[in-house]
Order: sequence, then structure tokens, then C-alpha cells
Amino acid sequence: MRLGVNVPNFGPGTDPGVIRHWAQTVEGLGFDLLMVSDHVAITPDVAAKYPAPFYEPFTTLSWLAGVTTRVALGTTVLIVPYRHPLLVARMAANLNDLSGGRLVLGVGIGWARQEFEALGVAHDQRGRLTDEHLAAITAAWADERDYRGGVPIWVGGESPAALLRTVRFGQAWHPLWNTLPYLRETYPRVVALAAEQGVAAPALAPRIQLRVTPEPVTGTDRLAGVGTIEQIMDDLEELRVLGAETVVLDPFHGDPEQTLHPEASWEMLAAVIARRSGKERR
Repeated sequence: MRLGVNVPNFGPGTDPGVIRHWAQTVEGLGFDLLMVSDHVAITPDVAAKYPAPFYEPFTTLSWLAGVTTRVALGTTVLIVPYRHPLLVARMAANLNDLSGGRLVLGVGIGWARQEFEALGVAHDQRGRLTDEHLAAITAAWADERDYRGGVPIWVGGESPAALLRTVRFGQAWHPLWNTLPYLRETYPRVVALAAEQGVAAPALAPRIQLRVTPEPVTGTDRLAGVGTIEQIMDDLEELRVLGAETVVLDPFHGDPEQTLHPEASWEMLAAVIARRSGKERR
């Protein structure tokens, strides 16, 4: 099972030097994948959660492709309705080609109503637009002489429409911040839905929190990845058994002030790698 990291590309502590350090740390520790988020217009609803500066994902990942050599690069998630689908198809295919086939395109429908309004995109049509755009993107990639596609698509979201979207367009289902019971219950539904549609089942590639606590966290609402390092390692093993091909660890817990102190996140990531390496040696 591959392990990835969600890297903050926003917030008061973020600048090119910090992003570079993040990338070098993630790759240096031995993680398989580095992912960043997407917003275009930092409207008040976006800024409340993800304040400026906010580094655009395609630009950022293109730059990071040049300062890394091995780690895969991705979006978690690109808000599909914000850009013309042929532009997304072009940028993603080119970035994948220029990086040596390292791109993963995580996609979603978005949520920030004010940002949709600023971009002139209908918020209440975002699901339909996402489906139409994904169809156009995959059709463009079929012309390998021009677009040279082949980029894996991970589909985020947990609604019935999102699960169907995953089966129609995705190589993986990419849910965000869930409990293990929810994933145990829902991923088999994705597999069954794929069988109903007569297509291959998408892989499981969840993004989970990474928050190491000194004492065990209990309760049925405990999110995967939250607790002692022992609990977190058990979570990763359970996800592996469930069928996860990749798990993305998210050390950002929602407080933009965290971006001023990335060292705390790097320590948690190093602890996971150390425990994983120790288990593999045994």
C-alpha cells in the first residue's frame, strides 16, 4: 500500500521556500505521493478555512516536478467546474508527460458558493458540470497523439451521485476524513455499484487525518488517523486489508496557524515512516 501526504499550499506560513521544503521532506522520508489543494478565487468563504496566499495547484505541481525526482504529484482535489475541461485535459496531460508520468488527478465538485459566483459558475449545477467536464477530459485524452493522457482520476465525494461519478470516471474513490466503520460500510457499495454498471471496481484511496495524540482516542466518531501512533498504524493496516491501494495522510487539521509551524507535521510524518519501517524489518 502506498502512502501519500497532503501538503498545505496555502496559509500565512506558506511561501515557495516552505513548499519546497515540504516536497523535499515528503520525498526524503520515502512517501510515494505528494498532493495539494485547489482554489482559484479566495473569497471570504474560502479565506475562512484556507487563507491567502493560495498557490494554484497546476503551477505549484509543475514547479515541484522540477525539484523532486521520484514522488508522485497530485490534486486533492481539483474543483472541476472552475476551468474549461479542455484546459484541464491539456494541463494535466502535459504535466504528467513532463514529470515522467507522476500525476494523479484527484477531482471534486467544490463547495464555496461565493467562489463559484466570483468565477461565474453556477453553484447549483456543479455536479452536472463536473460530470460533463470529466466526460470531455477523458474523451480528449483518447487522442494520444495530442493530449497523451493516461492520468489516473481519483473522485472525491460521498453522496450517491459522487459514488456513481467514481464508478463512471474514476480509477479510485478518494473520500476525505472518515471513520473506519464508514469506509468499511461504503467502499463495498462502490464495488457493488461498479459491478452493476459492468465496469472494473475503482480502487480505494482515502485521505485521512494525521493527528498523533499522547493518549488513545476512543469513541465511534474517531476519525481514521487520529490517536496514538499505535492506533494510526492499526488504522493503516485495516485500510490495507480493506483494499486501499493508497492512503493520503493529512496533517492539516483546519487551523491556518498550523502553516506557520510545519515542523510539527514533519515530525508526525517521520513517526509513521519509522513505525512502518520497523514493522517491515520484523
